[in-house]
Amino acid sequence: MEDAELVRRCLAGDSAAWETIVRTHTRRLYNLCYRFTGQRQEAEDLAQEVFLRVFRTLKSYDPRQGSLGVWLHRVGRNLLIDYYRATRRQRLTVSLEDELPHLEEKESAAPPPDRTVALSELRATLERALTRLSPELREAVILRDLQGLEYREISQVLDIPEGTVKSRLNRGRAELGKALKRQPGFALPEGVNEG
Repeated sequence: MEDAELVRRCLAGDSAAWETIVRTHTRRLYNLCYRFTGQRQEAEDLAQEVFLRVFRTLKSYDPRQGSLGVWLHRVGRNLLIDYYRATRRQRLTVSLEDELPHLEEKESAAPPPDRTVALSELRATLERALTRLSPELREAVILRDLQGLEYREISQVLDIPEGTVKSRLNRGRAELGKALKRQPGFALPEGVNEG
């Protein structure tokens, strides 16, 4: 079903249409919130808040401006910016080390225990390094490298030109690389490529 039709049905009171929107976009919005906050509970709360905001503002969705997914990302991004501003002072006083998340284990064939430990340490190191990026660079890296959005979609979500998206990605990746190299004992596990 097309986004515009799904939104039209939802606005007409079709609860199944709303459930489809939520079911389709929950994981991606949660992941966006989690990558931004680094905390499961806050990410869950923020994702719920995004859907509340979406529900209240659904009539403002314009399919000519992009897909529903892009619009939802934009709403999520705006909420995360509000969250960032509101919690900035608190975050400055809390040690990042105390706030590091435990990453969700991916369901797959279990790798050897030493590789599992190495990958877990790599994920934690990556999460620490991401928290050290400025919000503008972090969101560009998250949207492209972790969420898999195209440059055009990121441009729409962030409401910036594609050239700015690419610039932020280059700077964000460079700063992320520097932050990773500063991590004590950082080395990619055997079998994991740098590129």
